[in-house]
Amino acid sequence: MAARTPDPAVDRIAARLRAPTAWLLAGLAALWMATVVRAPEDAVQGVIQKILYLHPPLAFAAYLGFALTAVGGALFLWRGDDAWDRLARSAAAVGVLFCTLMILTGPIWARGTWGRWWSWDLRLTITLLLWFAYLAYLLLRSFTEGSERAARFAAVYGIAGLAVIPLNYFAIELSGGRAMHPDNLAGDSLGAGMGLPFLLGVLTTLAAFAHLLVRRVEVEGLRARLAEQAEARRGADEEGRWAT
Repeated sequence: MAARTPDPAVDRIAARLRAPTAWLLAGLAALWMATVVRAPEDAVQGVIQKILYLHPPLAFAAYLGFALTAVGGALFLWRGDDAWDRLARSAAAVGVLFCTLMILTGPIWARGTWGRWWSWDLRLTITLLLWFAYLAYLLLRSFTEGSERAARFAAVYGIAGLAVIPLNYFAIELSGGRAMHPDNLAGDSLGAGMGLPFLLGVLTTLAAFAHLLVRRVEVEGLRARLAEQAEARRGADEEGRWAT
């Protein structure tokens, strides 16, 4: 397969968003930390409950990453533009990062509230499967670098993987009330003084996702340019050998 030429428009957009997303992240993170410190402690769980302002937002960012993986993959299959494949690959990498953080923070909360690090209830099990599914996506891409056939297979894989997200989100309802994991948050789920830090937690996490996605897209563009240059050098070397 020929080396992939990066789309300058995608690179320009990523470069323009780098600084704004960094400043947005810094501002939101400062506000978020200030409100988390001032937020009241839960009467039952104590200070460990404040992980609420981080754990669910990490899940939302992971869902967004995997949804963008599917969108990028679908557009790549439709338009055949490598820029969309790079978006899908970048979104999967950032999504796996946030999913990993979600899986790491969950047991900390579980230990403080349930008295144990893990439970094989439906929500936690599907979350682990979701993480493995997108980890496999990244491994597939890393082992088949430069293969258009692998890129098309990964696009279909990424679209199919999207089905796991609603399954994960509604696992509590599907378990028929037998899950240890608490219910999904609703409008009146949070106590007094907890709404603002939670909202800022969501916004901060999404800003972090946006900044990391932009940087990852830039890295993928750089890799594509280096691959193109290496291919051009190999072609020149081949021509040189035939000429002599």
